[in-house]
Formats: sequence, C-alpha cells, structure tokens
Amino acid sequence: MPPGTGDVQLSVSQNIPVTGAVIVSTPQDIALLDARKGAEMFRKVHVPVLGFVQNMSIFQCPKCKHESHIFGADGVRDLATTLGLDVLGDIPLHINIRETSDTGQPVVVSQPQSDMAKAYLRIATEIVRKLPTPPT
Repeated sequence: MPPGTGDVQLSVSQNIPVTGAVIVSTPQDIALLDARKGAEMFRKVHVPVLGFVQNMSIFQCPKCKHESHIFGADGVRDLATTLGLDVLGDIPLHINIRETSDTGQPVVVSQPQSDMAKAYLRIATEIVRKLPTPPT
C-alpha cells in the first residue's frame, strides 16, 4: 500500500483478514516518519507487524563498484530496534530492479541468480518464517 495511515490502510486492515504487515521504507528520515506511523497504526488495529524491509539501502556504482548510502544508512534498522521489530532484509538501489520490473519480468524471474533476486528471496523466506502456522 502507499505510505501513510490513511483511509486505504485502515479500510484494508479493518475489512480484510490480514495475517501480518510488512513495512517497507527507505532509510531516510522523512520516509521513516511514515514507516513509524504505519507500524503503530497496524499495532492499534491488532495486525501483527512481521518486520521492516529497508528499500534502496545501498547503491553500488556499476563502473567503479563504490558503494554509497544515498538515502542514509541503517535508518530502518534503528527504527525497527526502537519499535522492538525485526528487519527482514535490505533491497539495494539498482537499475536492473527498475528496468526488469518495467518490462514485466522482475529481477527474481529474469535474473534469479543475481544478488538482487537473492535479496528478495531472503526477505520472502523471512516473511514465511514469521507467518503463524495454520491450525491442523
């Protein structure tokens, strides 16, 4: 869902059975304000927050391989610690993620062995691990 705690988020959480929420945010301060509000809103409506994903966590120059934290470093980790929640993983800022998504062939499909795809798969594994086990 889009960032924030507006009518859409409240309606979904109140009208559709939701097993858990994953909060995705960049590590910059302004985005973390919305991430905090989202986590607190889900807690208020009794939707478990499974954890955070730090999006666009690092950029690696494709030419020189220098790594930069364009949106800041570890902001999501710090927020998760403050709220007593886990970080499910990090997604890098990479042009292949944007390009493959735009062509309808996300990186996990078009480049499944890439580090970018592996980041998504690690997060998916963590989400599944945190979901409650259905009664048998």
